[in-house]
Amino acid sequence: MPLTDHMPDLATLEVLEAISARGSIGAAAADVGISQQAVSQRIQAAERLVGVPLVVRGRTGSRLTREGELVLEWSQPVLDGARRLRSSLATLADTGAGPLRVAASQTISEYLLPGWLHRYGELGGDPVALSSGNSEQVLERLADGRADLGLVETPELPSRVNRSTVGTDRLVVVVGSSHPWADRSDPVTAADLAATPLLLRESGSGTLETLTTALAAAGLHPADPAAELATNSAIRAAVRTGLAPSVLSELAVADDLATGALLRVPTSGLRLGRPLTALWRGRLRGSARRLLDVASSGRRHPEG
Repeated sequence: MPLTDHMPDLATLEVLEAISARGSIGAAAADVGISQQAVSQRIQAAERLVGVPLVVRGRTGSRLTREGELVLEWSQPVLDGARRLRSSLATLADTGAGPLRVAASQTISEYLLPGWLHRYGELGGDPVALSSGNSEQVLERLADGRADLGLVETPELPSRVNRSTVGTDRLVVVVGSSHPWADRSDPVTAADLAATPLLLRESGSGTLETLTTALAAAGLHPADPAAELATNSAIRAAVRTGLAPSVLSELAVADDLATGALLRVPTSGLRLGRPLTALWRGRLRGSARRLLDVASSGRRHPEG
């Protein structure tokens, strides 16, 4: 009897991996590109096959059972091997295709892409031509064919474009040690943040879009900024002076928070998480698939 008659198929294993990473059936369905109904059907079929519950559904989301986590742990080498096989097979059609053109938004290109590219190179990936800008500029390069793969953190994504969530990020409110909020004991509310002139990224950045979306969910709009700056580094330097608060990626301020150069201000009533998304049009060439697999390999790591 074939092996596949005794074990869940690869698509089902990917579903379990996505549920473990994302904590909900809906998010897992979006990650693997199938409907929620199809995800539920795959889970039910797998549970019948192995004879134990694999997923627990709750009011706040879904999680793997202890047995489900064991199945995922045992299947991880199978998934990793399948991804390497997929990448290798795809490279057969890539001979002479030229460098992989990657466009990445600033937060990803500064804090995540260097590690991804190092691992990609270790796996024998093709040369990469990298361009960096805000999320809007990345989407423009993808739309007009100047990029094979786009990496963005904006929540607003175009329709009719292939996508895969490669991770998550979180925005945090930060101030310098001389700012009045540095000694604040109560959390900053959405209304507080909306009423305060902030140091912000420029229009078109994923950071600004995420903040605007979070405030809009509370029926609010950000006040006119204290200043608009084009890079995370420039904003961090300005915040350190005590000029005004800012809202930045946790990745961008991790070192400053560790040294005390910036202070994190607790918030309430705000949802400042955001997906990190890979985008492409048409067929994904083998080298792009290899980089996508590298980026996705850290998806199961919990947020800090």
